[in-house]
Amino acid sequence: MPTANAAPKTAMQRFLDAVERVGNMVPHPVVIFLILIAIVIVLSALLSTFGAAVTFERINADTHEIETATTEIRSLLDIEGIRFLYASLIPNFMSFTAVGLMIAAMVGAGVAEESGLVTALIRKLVVVSPAWALTYILAFVGIIASVAADAGYLVLIPLAGIAYLAVGRHPLAGLALGFAAVAGAFTVNMLIKPLDAVLVEFTNDAAHLVDPNRSIGLASNVWFSIASVLFLTVIIAFISDRMIEPRLGVYKPEKSVDGTVPDQSAGLSERESRGLRYALYGLIGLILVFCFLTLPSWAPLRNPETGELIGNSPFMNGLIALIMLIFLVTGWSYGIGAGTLRTLTEVIGAIEKSIKNLGGTIFLFFVLSQFVAYFTYTNMGTVMALSLSGALQAANIGALPLLLGFILVVAIIDLLLTGAIAKWAIFAPVFVPLLMKLGVEPEAVLAAYRVGDSPMNAITPLNAYFALVVGFAQKYDKSAGVGTIVSLMLPYVLWMYVLWTALFAGWQAFGLPWGL
Repeated sequence: MPTANAAPKTAMQRFLDAVERVGNMVPHPVVIFLILIAIVIVLSALLSTFGAAVTFERINADTHEIETATTEIRSLLDIEGIRFLYASLIPNFMSFTAVGLMIAAMVGAGVAEESGLVTALIRKLVVVSPAWALTYILAFVGIIASVAADAGYLVLIPLAGIAYLAVGRHPLAGLALGFAAVAGAFTVNMLIKPLDAVLVEFTNDAAHLVDPNRSIGLASNVWFSIASVLFLTVIIAFISDRMIEPRLGVYKPEKSVDGTVPDQSAGLSERESRGLRYALYGLIGLILVFCFLTLPSWAPLRNPETGELIGNSPFMNGLIALIMLIFLVTGWSYGIGAGTLRTLTEVIGAIEKSIKNLGGTIFLFFVLSQFVAYFTYTNMGTVMALSLSGALQAANIGALPLLLGFILVVAIIDLLLTGAIAKWAIFAPVFVPLLMKLGVEPEAVLAAYRVGDSPMNAITPLNAYFALVVGFAQKYDKSAGVGTIVSLMLPYVLWMYVLWTALFAGWQAFGLPWGL
């Protein structure tokens, strides 16, 4: 990785360099997950033999009632476990939603990239935006991208790398910025998204254990979420500019055939400008179609029972389709205007090219899907989460220290259980009633969960998209590996936890309203 020679490295930079060297000494990610699968199989057999189990209360996802359950460690080496290992191989992969999302997103993104739309848009952004604002714009858009579920991982992160490259900055810094924004602030947004509906529903079910008349709404964390988005935008951008990019130094891109370095920051040509106009026309046409499909009360993309559009509706549940169509339509429209991608055959060729490049990633996802399924089957993550939450619950401390301890427990467990909904189904019936009895509003408990659940997403290898980011990085640095990403993301994770937790503590201490 290129480094700057002008100034000596700080102690933190030397530490991160060491983390990167050690991390990159580990085997290929596929080998890592094969080793982890073997460890899970052996541990499950040992823990099951010793009868490891835990009893707890949880929210039934179907009836929304509190039920008592006992979770035992399940062995992968007994008769049922061996049957599961054998029979679930293909179902594990087919149910791994990250694969479908990735392929669907690349159908549109491949056309947009091959036509030249992505490069033209980035260059246009560079021209119209002050140089200092680029980092903040990308950080803000990355956080907001969570409204489109996991599409931000597949679209915003590589775009951030391209944007940095376009202005002569290190593209790995752009990738790190995008990953920190998309993953590290995933549970907050300025808009209400489907995840909020599920988290609020589970919160209400838990609150009814103490007060059957106490309920919170979808916007119960909206003020804290909006403040968190703005706060984290500044933090992420500041860390990128002051810590990540100086450590990476000057990036030296590959030269073209004639020995020159392509100028990505030049003004747009007439053909490119015409292509952008065509892309705008295509976008407007697509928006009109979706207005017809969503705005009328009878619109087919509304919830057929409640009529709602934002929340549990076909529109929100299938938002990845809209993302795909936006890139597909605007990419092809740009190609027609700029003369780079005119025929349907050329469009299909662009799609095929983008999907061919996913071969290694798809194989990695195949192995990763097996590990996630095996780990879930054994119940080891659930038992560990409940054991930690039980220890925290038993601690005789005040409300605010308990909230801060709760954030820490959620952060630790997020290394093993990355699903925000699954963890909240376990934690809500424990901590919401406990803290309500101490005078803490359920809105505050949910806000604490948002803080604890997000930043660790940027550093846990169990994040389905962590390996994908490694692949993005190798496009610019062939030697990049797991250690490279971990060393880039550590400063974000640490400072986001410290400062975001401080914001939460101040919010709670001053009694500010969490939402509507």
